[in-house]
Amino acid sequence: MNRQYMFSSESVTEGHPDKLADQISDAVLDALLAKDQKARVACETLLTTGLVMVSGEITTNAYIEIPQIVRRVLNRVGYTDAHYGIDGETCGVLSSIHGQSPDIWQGVKTGGAGDQGMMFGFACNETPELMPMPIMMAHKLARQLADVRRKGIINYLRPDGKSQVTIQYDGYKPVRVDKVLISAQHHPAIPQSTIKHDIIEHVIKPMVPAALMDNDTEYFVNPTGSFEVGGPHGDTGLTGRKIIVDTYGGTGRHGGGAFSGKDPTKVDRSAAYMMRYVAKNIVAAGLADRCELQVAYAIGEPSPMNVVVDCFGTEKIDPGKIQDMVIKYFDLTPQGIIEHLKLRQPIYEQLAAYGHFGRTDLNVTWERTDMANTLSKEAGFGEVVNL
Repeated sequence: MNRQYMFSSESVTEGHPDKLADQISDAVLDALLAKDQKARVACETLLTTGLVMVSGEITTNAYIEIPQIVRRVLNRVGYTDAHYGIDGETCGVLSSIHGQSPDIWQGVKTGGAGDQGMMFGFACNETPELMPMPIMMAHKLARQLADVRRKGIINYLRPDGKSQVTIQYDGYKPVRVDKVLISAQHHPAIPQSTIKHDIIEHVIKPMVPAALMDNDTEYFVNPTGSFEVGGPHGDTGLTGRKIIVDTYGGTGRHGGGAFSGKDPTKVDRSAAYMMRYVAKNIVAAGLADRCELQVAYAIGEPSPMNVVVDCFGTEKIDPGKIQDMVIKYFDLTPQGIIEHLKLRQPIYEQLAAYGHFGRTDLNVTWERTDMANTLSKEAGFGEVVNL
């Protein structure tokens, strides 16, 4: 690709209502996995003003206090005052849980996939994390927005917030930041001029490299002029409504399945993690500058229906050979994925905000590049340095 173009990605803070729902669903999952690694969980959460409802299909021998988990997550994020849209201490919590369908279990218990569908994984060499730059920058801005609130650096902020970054590309190379957008919930008494100044100085400038900005870079802070009503009071939160934020920010394709609240027998989650792992190792090995993989499953079947590798013309060897190496070196059965990536652990709540991929701040197995040397040597490139 030789043309110049713009590409935008967004992220949200952990106080965004949809992200609250994701975190609660994954906190329920973690609590169950901590007591029963074989728990079968599909947990959905809805939040609105003063109310949280948790529902879904759960089969387990463990017992957990769902209201206690809900309140802990809300308080951790910072929803400690009803004026913010919900209060972790006083909000209502409802739950409606029943067991998983025995029809699904018939396939899962023999090592088959927990559902049909297609999943994608992606990696590229735009950033040290081997992720697309727009989504990585958007995540860093959203996290910084939450950090300056927590630390009191901008003490009038409230938990809800969003970021969006537009990057100019020359081919597949990011060359400059064109636009940065921050929407931040705030105390109603603060003027817009103060908010814009503080956000630019304490959120945008520390996170966006100066070398990527120029005189034409535009900043947008609370474009409507105010963001006083936020959280679940401003917008109902639902599990699984931020699937592009969770993955690659719109770069590459998405199979449509959400992650949060699902135990790893659900290939929506586990196979997407595996495809990221494979794609990242292919790029880390130097076999391609960009790599996307698709895998598809049938419910109850252990072997994938298909595996496809696309390197967008950036491959350094025959793409057919790359696909052969994927089949040779990676076990793509649901059970093989679970075991190799060690997915039956209570690790998911920490992933439910700021993306599931590119998380070098967490020791998640699918971000490791431990297969890069194997792939590089198979391709005849020798050992990879600086892994």
